[in-house]
Amino acid sequence: MNFAPAPPRPDRSQWRRAAVLKSDHFSTVERGFWRIDGDEIEGVLRRFDNVPWWVRPIAYHFAQRETEALARLNGIAGPRLIASGDGFLVRAWIDGLPMHIAKPEGDTRYFRAAKRMMFAMHRAGVVHNDLAKEQNWLRDNHGLPQMTDFQLAHTTKKRGRFFRIAAHEDLRHLLKHKRKYCPDALTPIERRILATKSLPARIWMATGKQVYIFITRQILGYMDREGSGADATLDGPKIAARIRQLSGVTGAVVVAYPTPRGARLYAFVEVARPLTEAEVRKHLASAPEALPEPTLIQIARQLPRRPEGDLRDDVLRLIAQNQVDLIDRLSLDPSAKVAADDIIAARLNRTDRRLRQS
Repeated sequence: MNFAPAPPRPDRSQWRRAAVLKSDHFSTVERGFWRIDGDEIEGVLRRFDNVPWWVRPIAYHFAQRETEALARLNGIAGPRLIASGDGFLVRAWIDGLPMHIAKPEGDTRYFRAAKRMMFAMHRAGVVHNDLAKEQNWLRDNHGLPQMTDFQLAHTTKKRGRFFRIAAHEDLRHLLKHKRKYCPDALTPIERRILATKSLPARIWMATGKQVYIFITRQILGYMDREGSGADATLDGPKIAARIRQLSGVTGAVVVAYPTPRGARLYAFVEVARPLTEAEVRKHLASAPEALPEPTLIQIARQLPRRPEGDLRDDVLRLIAQNQVDLIDRLSLDPSAKVAADDIIAARLNRTDRRLRQS
């Protein structure tokens, strides 16, 4: 009896890298093109075969969860799985911005679509388990939601008690984002869901999350965006206003960026005359009201602005967080693009760019 040969496994040589998006202990993420049958498909490759040996089992476990979830969903929620092979997976590219950059304020259409997408994901037997992070929600070019980063997802054929609890938490996290951006659109039922945190979630917050934070931040040196930004929201405008009082300053923006020891402040200062970082810090120290001191202060001749003159804080936030690959998706006029490129070239925070050569 003759058997047809098994189809060859995808090989990483089919991948053409365009840019490295990020690198951490668990994987390297690249944007590029997957070649198949003479064509190229734009995608994102997650490589986990070159991680440190002591985290390799965890990295492979995360990758397996992501592969299973994306294969099961097949584009229902989030990107479609293109290929998976030895030490890597490739998913389709989604042209969109993270929620914390897109800021869908008052966009009830976005959140209605997000809820429908989430329910479809749950009906397919997948829970995401990491939707509290705004960066795991995208807003695509059509203004519609997309999910990303399924490394903690759980896939099952039987939707038992654990699955239902996890699905409840997925929904509750979505509604927390809706409360932030569309608070008036919350229904009475949604408010009750927000007020009902599951017992496993309460236990996790009281115990497991503290262990997670210690391991990821203190041991692995990794910091996600969860919990960052409070200082920038409360203190950033005050610090920027004080900086603008300094002679020669024509603009200032202060944003948060993540570090292993928590969120820090990054100040971008636009000047019309030569000005040093020491002068800016001295001016802040002399303020009548005690203000937190930014960790990083970058002085530039020009900050990116909109045509009407407003500073592009969305661009500066991406630069501070080392997400410069996302800036191309923003609509920038030529002068703003030149200003952004100059700031990127001289940016002070490169701590999350531990890129491994391959």
